[in-house]
Amino acid sequence: MSDIEENKSQKDDQSLAIKEFIGPQADYYKMQFEKIGSSSGFTPTFNWAAALLGSVWFASRGLWNWALAFTICEIIGIVQIMRGLFGDLTSDLASRAKMIEMQLQIRETQLEKAIKDNVENLDSFRNNIKGLEEILSRIQNDIFSAEASRIWIVLFGIFLIFITKAFQGLYSNTALEKKFSNWLSTRVGNAQINIVSVFLVVLFSIVVFVSTALQYSMPGQISFLDEFPTGPQIRLNAIAGIEVFFDFLTQGGENFFNAIRRGILAVLDALEVVFVATPWMVIIAFVMALTALSSGIRAAIFSGAFLAYMGVIGLWVLSMQTLALLGTGACICIGFGIPFGVYCARRPKVYRYVQPMLDFQQTMPAFVYMIPVIAFFGTGKPAAVVVCTIFGMPPVVRLTVLGLQGVPHSIREAAIAYGATNWYLLTKIDLPLAAKSIRTGMNQTILLSLLTVVVASLIGAKGLGEDVLDALQYASVGQGILAGFAILFIAMILDRIVQGKRD
Repeated sequence: MSDIEENKSQKDDQSLAIKEFIGPQADYYKMQFEKIGSSSGFTPTFNWAAALLGSVWFASRGLWNWALAFTICEIIGIVQIMRGLFGDLTSDLASRAKMIEMQLQIRETQLEKAIKDNVENLDSFRNNIKGLEEILSRIQNDIFSAEASRIWIVLFGIFLIFITKAFQGLYSNTALEKKFSNWLSTRVGNAQINIVSVFLVVLFSIVVFVSTALQYSMPGQISFLDEFPTGPQIRLNAIAGIEVFFDFLTQGGENFFNAIRRGILAVLDALEVVFVATPWMVIIAFVMALTALSSGIRAAIFSGAFLAYMGVIGLWVLSMQTLALLGTGACICIGFGIPFGVYCARRPKVYRYVQPMLDFQQTMPAFVYMIPVIAFFGTGKPAAVVVCTIFGMPPVVRLTVLGLQGVPHSIREAAIAYGATNWYLLTKIDLPLAAKSIRTGMNQTILLSLLTVVVASLIGAKGLGEDVLDALQYASVGQGILAGFAILFIAMILDRIVQGKRD
C-alpha cells in the first residue's frame, strides 16, 4: 500500500471515529479537530453554538465540569444585572439613616428641654447633635453613591456574561477535542447529543436562572425564595431524637464505657507517675539519650535545652502532665491505627468505606466531639484522651495505607516467588519499605494530639492546656506565651524522636 493510500485510510478511520463520537456535524468537527491537532499550542477556533447556548451546549456534549463552571459565571453576571436594575442597594444604609434620624430627634428634644430648664452643659447636647448630623450626612452621601453605582453594576454583569460567552465559543472545540482524544483510547463516554440529557440541562438552567432573576428583581416579595421551607419544630424534633439516642447508648453501655475509662485512667496514671515523680535529671537524661540515638547529638542538645526551659520557668510538672496525656493518646492512636491501616491496605473495599469516617473525624471540630464524649465518659483526663484519640488517629491510618500501597509490586512478587509467607512479606518487605510514610503518620498523629491539649483543658484535663486557658480567660499574655512555647517544644522533641534523621 502506498503512502497516499495509507494516509487516506487513516483519514477515513478518523472520520468514522469522529462520526461515532460526535454524531451529526462530524464534518465540521473533523475540520476543527485537524486544525487544533496541527499545532502544539492553543489554536483558537470559535463555535457559535457553544457561545449562544453556553452551559447547555457543554452539558449536552458531556463536558459537565465546564458546564457547571460556566453556569456559575453566568449566574453571577445575571445577579449583577438584576441587582443593578431592580436590587435594593440602600436598604441597610436607609435603615441606619432612619435610626440616626430618630436619635437626632431625641437629642433635639432633649436640647429644647435643657434650654427651657437653663441647664449649663448645653454644649454637650449641641456637639452630640452636630455629630449625629455629620453621620447622617455621610450616610446620605453613601446612599447617593450606591444609587449612582447601579449602572456600573449592570455593566459589570454584562461584561462578565460577554467574557464568559466569548471564552465558551473559543474553548469549546478545544475541550471537545481533548475529550475525543481520551475517547479514542477508552471508547467510553462519547459526545453525541442525548435528548434526555438536553431536557434535564435545559430544565436545570431554567430553574436556576429564573429563580435567581426573580429573587433579585423582586427582593423580599417571594417568601419561598427568601427562606428555606422549614419550621422550628423539625429542628426541635431532631434535637430530641438525638438526645434520646444518646441517653439510650449511655444507659445501655454504661459498663462498657466505664471499663474503657478505667483502662485509660490506669495507663494515664502510670505514665503521669513516671514523668512527674521521676527526678527531673533522669527524665532529661533519658530524653536526650533517646533523641541522640534517633536524630543525633545536635538534636539531643536542643531537646535538653527545651526541657531545661520548661523547668526554669516553672512549668515542669504541667509539661510532664501534658506529656503523659499526650503519650496515652498517642499510644492508643498508634497501637490501633497502624494495624488498622495494614488491614485497610490489604482490603481496598473496606478502606473505601473507612475513608468517609476518617474525613468525618478530621473535619468535625474537636469541640463537637466533647459533647458525646462527656456524655459517655464524663469530664476529666480519660475524656480528654478519647478526644485526642478521635482527632489524632486518621493521619496514622491514612499514611500507613498510603505507604503500604506504595510498596513496589515487583519486590513483593519476587519475595512470593522465593516462597515468602504472608508474615514474612509484612514484616520484612511491606513495613520496612513503608516505614517512612508510617513514621510521618505517627508524627502527624502526635502533632494533632497536641492541638487538642488546649481544647481538652475545657473538660478537666490538666497540663499546659489549663495554663493557656487561664491566660485566655484573664488576658495574661505572658502566661499564655510561655505555656505555648512549652507545648511547641514538646512537639519538636517528639518530632525528632519519631522522625529520626531525615537523610
